[in-house]
Amino acid sequence: MLVNSKELFKKAQEGHYAIPSANVLDVESIKYHVGVAEELGLPLIIGVAEAHLGDNLSMEDAALFGKKYAEAASVPVVLHLDHGMSAESCKKAIDLGFTSVMIDASMKSFEENVATTKEVVEYAKTKDVSVEAEIGHVASNFDKNDTDALYTTAEEAKAFAEASGCDSLAISIGTAHGVYKAKAIPEISFGRLAEIHAATDVPLVLHGGSGSGDDNLNKCAKEGISKVNIYTDLYLAAMKSVEENETKDYLSLRAALKAGIQGCLKHYYSVFETK
Repeated sequence: MLVNSKELFKKAQEGHYAIPSANVLDVESIKYHVGVAEELGLPLIIGVAEAHLGDNLSMEDAALFGKKYAEAASVPVVLHLDHGMSAESCKKAIDLGFTSVMIDASMKSFEENVATTKEVVEYAKTKDVSVEAEIGHVASNFDKNDTDALYTTAEEAKAFAEASGCDSLAISIGTAHGVYKAKAIPEISFGRLAEIHAATDVPLVLHGGSGSGDDNLNKCAKEGISKVNIYTDLYLAAMKSVEENETKDYLSLRAALKAGIQGCLKHYYSVFETK
């Protein structure tokens, strides 16, 4: 069933677990992710990053096929725009039928971030769509020019949530997008997580989950994170599966990709203790 994230996050907060937001790159990965959720009987967030939209998957196709497979699923499925780059792109996703959007204005000033997020929130309310925002900045290991994370403070998180009206809030506590250098596991500030969790009731989101360590992620889920974004690990697992299996033709290649992606997602459901 196609839903927004509000009720799912409420249950996650009460149950002290997290829900995976599994990013997709094409229609096949949408099917793979939903298949795992149905097999396990667990909720799913399909993440569609605006930066990944292109020849393999347009926003229109993501909405069409995301809604198709979500509506047919026996479990709750959220169709989420990840890292929406502008209010306009978030509004477009909402009009197309996405049930959740993230407006990422985290690199703007606090005041500009609030104003942009509030604009999206007001529009989303008319369509019963959830809005995620980001305060602080999760660095990207894919971009050599983006190496500095701006850690979120409890004071900023509380003030931002109240001023913007966002439904969930992505915070920066030590993770990064992409592959960690030298395969090092990041040092997550659980003290900062505890401070933010105590300061606001808004559901908290962790970006850069891939490679962050199972123990770290399990602890995050138990101590206040309601949603963890997974992208890199899913597709690294897909390629590892291809390398380990004999893929002599197109169909065997597809089967190996599917096995790798689905195995990785199942693993993270276990790590997050999703219910």
